[in-house]
Amino acid sequence: MRIAIDIDSTLHDYWALFAKLARKRFGVALAYEDQITYDIDRLRPAQVDALTAETHKAVHVLGATPYDGAVEAIRAWHDDGHFIHITSHRSTDAYDATAQWLEQIELPFDELYCSWDKITRCAQIEIDVLIDDSPDNILKAQAKGIVPATILHPWNRELCEEEGVIGAADWPDLTRQLAPVLARPPLRRR
Repeated sequence: MRIAIDIDSTLHDYWALFAKLARKRFGVALAYEDQITYDIDRLRPAQVDALTAETHKAVHVLGATPYDGAVEAIRAWHDDGHFIHITSHRSTDAYDATAQWLEQIELPFDELYCSWDKITRCAQIEIDVLIDDSPDNILKAQAKGIVPATILHPWNRELCEEEGVIGAADWPDLTRQLAPVLARPPLRRR
């Protein structure tokens, strides 16, 4: 199988850093449990953009701690012969630090892709499963015939009640839920 995996809020706790910087730079408290949509309406778009750029600076990228079980699950999938495509909405400026972080945490991967158009790339390289926290990416992947999976967050929890969306509390739960999917022969879309 060909598996695409997002980084922020999928491989590590991105929200904690984003919220910390929002309070520091703009004096705005962003409670995780109150973030029930993917849009951050307590900040202006320019502020969100500034914080996103700051969180993707090398110091923050290299300081991230992966969620428990994430690296182990992905390593096992890679060892089993699955293609691992790491994909992020990070700018291409963050590519080198991101690649360094993946090496630092010893996460094996076959391709790293930083772009705002993840789903087009996933379709191009015939991804079978996408693990991503974005409701928009989950729905777009599903529309392309890609199995969507996610770690549950307040902004995607409701979507995970939809048929065909795998939602898990954590990486060990996600690994268990994806086991039967990864055991099937891959679907090749044309």
